[in-house]
Amino acid sequence: MTRKTAAITKSKAPRKPTAPAEIVAVRVPAPGEGKRGEQGYLGYLLRQAHAAVRLTMERTLADLGVTSPQFAVLTMLNAYPGLSGADVARLTFLTPQTVGVIIRNLDRDGAIAMTPHPVRGRIQQWTLTQRGTTLLKACRERVIALEKRLAASLDAKAETAIRRWLAGIAADLQED
Repeated sequence: MTRKTAAITKSKAPRKPTAPAEIVAVRVPAPGEGKRGEQGYLGYLLRQAHAAVRLTMERTLADLGVTSPQFAVLTMLNAYPGLSGADVARLTFLTPQTVGVIIRNLDRDGAIAMTPHPVRGRIQQWTLTQRGTTLLKACRERVIALEKRLAASLDAKAETAIRRWLAGIAADLQED
């Protein structure tokens, strides 16, 4: 076995970074400008809109102690009482782990209650309690105001077309 020479094992002195001749500041476009506007990719624009709606919803519901994901869970349990945690996760686009935490917190706060499935006792079915119904009603009032703001510039026909388009995207891409 040969030994490495000093030239091979000796580490080189770190290079000093070379400074560019001129630093150019890049301005990030605001929502609605450039690729964040009508020139942008549809998928990006949908994600940007979703992020803006979610942030506004989080701020709107904060003093009620409800997050957007909790609101989604309450909404789905109101619409479809008796869902399992796995069903709720699929309907709300949340991970089963996240839904597990949300369900534990809502259960602890008395907003939902569990009943075992009548045939498959290991499956837990969740429903809103009176407290959960009252909390959801308060949340819905605020979210409806946000939805009115979203649709303020739309007539009924345009709003229907957009709703149909968005639902169609989800249905069409679900099979991919």
